[in-house]
Amino acid sequence: MAAKVPHWHSYLQVILSRESQKVEHFQKAENILLIVLERVNAMDPRFIVDYSRNLEALEFALSAAEDEISMEVPLCIDGDALLMEECSGEHSDSEKVNHGNYQMPGSCYLGIPKEGTHLENWTNEDVFSVVGSTESSGHIVPGKVLHLLKELIVAAIVHCKRQSLIKPGELSAERLKEDDMQLPLLVSSGWKMICFNIVPVIRRKQDALKLNNNWQDKAFPHGSMSKATQEADYIPASYYHWRYSTNRPILKLVQIVSTLKGHCLDSLRLLDQVNRENWKEKGKKNGLTFHHLKMVLLWATHFFSSPEDWMNLEGSVYRLLVILLCCLVTKHLPHFLYPEQNLFQGGGLDLNSLYSKVESFASNPEHFLKFHFAIREDNTHHQVDDGLKALLHLPVEDKAYWDTAFFDMLLDKFQVYQIKDTQRISAMSHLLSRTKKVVNNQS
Repeated sequence: MAAKVPHWHSYLQVILSRESQKVEHFQKAENILLIVLERVNAMDPRFIVDYSRNLEALEFALSAAEDEISMEVPLCIDGDALLMEECSGEHSDSEKVNHGNYQMPGSCYLGIPKEGTHLENWTNEDVFSVVGSTESSGHIVPGKVLHLLKELIVAAIVHCKRQSLIKPGELSAERLKEDDMQLPLLVSSGWKMICFNIVPVIRRKQDALKLNNNWQDKAFPHGSMSKATQEADYIPASYYHWRYSTNRPILKLVQIVSTLKGHCLDSLRLLDQVNRENWKEKGKKNGLTFHHLKMVLLWATHFFSSPEDWMNLEGSVYRLLVILLCCLVTKHLPHFLYPEQNLFQGGGLDLNSLYSKVESFASNPEHFLKFHFAIREDNTHHQVDDGLKALLHLPVEDKAYWDTAFFDMLLDKFQVYQIKDTQRISAMSHLLSRTKKVVNNQS
């Protein structure tokens, strides 16, 4: 084990050594973007300049990709006063997902009530469409909002360049011609161009999600889950429809993870780098995303809630790996806040190919930790037996396996368990005995 430590830590140190520089690049590009958005706000106060970019900065620093990042522009509107009208089944852009008494909202219209409103600024033709209804006078149309914001951004860029607020080459709007639900701006970071995908967002308050499995009593501090989910963001889904976005609450939870002791966040950094270098097909966008890996991290912090789980770097990475392998085999990565939603669905992912790549890394990680080491060792890491894939299938047959004891059993199989908690050892041993009986009965 001692011989392997330098590989893991050297790989991590190379990633960490660039992180502060990445934050500087982000902040430099962000400052240029803020100049433009401030001008947009001056021309149309309905678009707010949000200066609290700490979540975006954290995501940009953690992710191995340095090409693009989403940036939200909140609308100056009382979202709670709007009428949320869910689309009918055939017109919905996404299915609602059940989670106990909660549903992950699908696509919807956001309407302005006929009476008692103070939303006159949002009934102008440039953002509004009149609809015959008993309750609402019409809808705020996301396609119109995007079109208006695009025109304002272009005008703001022209103004800022004329006033020498932006230097030549610092910002490009060439990709604004793309027809999409976000507005891409290329901004110079001093080293390379970063694509900021500008997304208008309407924020509404919502009841905090009542989650199962004692979330608050495990890895996350009490009350933090409620705070992270008490506001709902709605972003454009199509020309007429808005959709609920969980991007901000998920980033808030990752931010909470960043305050925990151990290698929680380091494991995400490391696997995202390995994914970018070895698991993604060159020239293709399809593959595991940083969003997928964030979700795996949150599940890992849920199942492995003891600080002891995260003291060792290799063991921390394997806590994400066993969950990722299980999700790839079962073809189901549950959303952390809405577990019935499968994040692998409809993504065009080759999950069988991905599984082979991830298992190859899990079986022989030193082969992939390759930031120009002077000495390349032989394959000294253990090889897992052929029964691993069958073991990973168990949560499909019995959902009770989606539990800490099951993943502890996988960690033990990879020889990276190293937990002294007697209750967890006992639970793992009991599950292992039960699993062996099931396997024997099937053979």
